[in-house]
Amino acid sequence: MSLITSIRISTDMRDKLSELKVHPKESYEDVIKRLVEDCVDDEPLSDATIQAIEESLADIKAGRVYSLEDVAEELGLN
Repeated sequence: MSLITSIRISTDMRDKLSELKVHPKESYEDVIKRLVEDCVDDEPLSDATIQAIEESLADIKAGRVYSLEDVAEELGLN
């Protein structure tokens, strides 16, 4: 059996939680549970993905990037 506790939140926070309800009768606990579950990443980045991100950041810092406009012009999409 789960224990129940009370927490203090501002009325502004309560109003924000109310706006996030999927339906009017959804409990605040269900809203908070959904938010917490959405924040947890079940699939952490692989080493290969991290390396690709690092390489991409290095390209950006070195100026090896193209704007969308440049690419569209190169492909004759303008």
